[in-house]
Amino acid sequence: MLVEKWQALGNDYLIIEQAALPWPMTPERARLLCDRHLGLGADGLLLVSPPTEAGFVARLTIINPDGSEAELSGNGARQAILYLRRAGWTDSSEFSIETRAGEIRATLADDRTCTMAMGRARMASSDFPDGPDDGLATIEADGRTWTIQHLQVGNPQAAVRLESLDALEALDLQQIGHGLETHPAFPNRTNVSFYAALAEDRIRARIFERGVGETRSSGTGACGAAIAHVLAGGTSPVTVELDGGELTVDVDESLLFSLTGWAEPVFAGQPSEALLTRLAAPSGIAETRRPCEDAAGTLRPR
Repeated sequence: MLVEKWQALGNDYLIIEQAALPWPMTPERARLLCDRHLGLGADGLLLVSPPTEAGFVARLTIINPDGSEAELSGNGARQAILYLRRAGWTDSSEFSIETRAGEIRATLADDRTCTMAMGRARMASSDFPDGPDDGLATIEADGRTWTIQHLQVGNPQAAVRLESLDALEALDLQQIGHGLETHPAFPNRTNVSFYAALAEDRIRARIFERGVGETRSSGTGACGAAIAHVLAGGTSPVTVELDGGELTVDVDESLLFSLTGWAEPVFAGQPSEALLTRLAAPSGIAETRRPCEDAAGTLRPR
């Protein structure tokens, strides 16, 4: 079973071709593979398989480090797209992949950088069923009142604008993020991006990922913050400064948006026989910790 590890802005994924798996990928196996002490260590898994419809190069399944399936990851999709081109699934510099969130159309600038057309953001969705049409609302969580901009960008986002960079940097996201993520207003939980404007076309953002915690980077989190910034009067394209680096988000008047950034391989290889044996035997993976339950305060990029 060949595994490649890639990273984008410090956000690392294991990429595996579905046909190479000797057994079904279960949440328990995903958690063990992602475990940084017992497995290969990653922020998630990217499984690539043949497409189910004509016109696509591949289907991408994204699995979180807690074993759940994600609708979309901007950083993860970009890594998978660059992997597919490098691995010979296509020789085109422009192609589409299937995801649970729908079609992602990629244009490669080189073997490290691409722009992904991500679709159209929505301000109202079933992920915020009682929210207003414009997605703007106030939420009470952990004894504080937050003004949030709900957006559906392939996964649910709640963007929170801070009035200054100092206020943003002073936030204890590990303390406050969970209350917003799991608020009853969001039946599927939500990702949360906190951001402050640096200029009309530049913001600084910090991301609290659903089921993960504070992260060094998030492609969809950057998109949520950038779109909220444009809705509040900012100009596009927006450069988003994250702990792991910068991403660029382009948003038009109809909320069609694209994401541009880089990704690169870290290593490729085979898991050891010992790890494969544990993965094959359900009794061998029962004790695996969930990565998001490791030591508090660890930054885990998405």
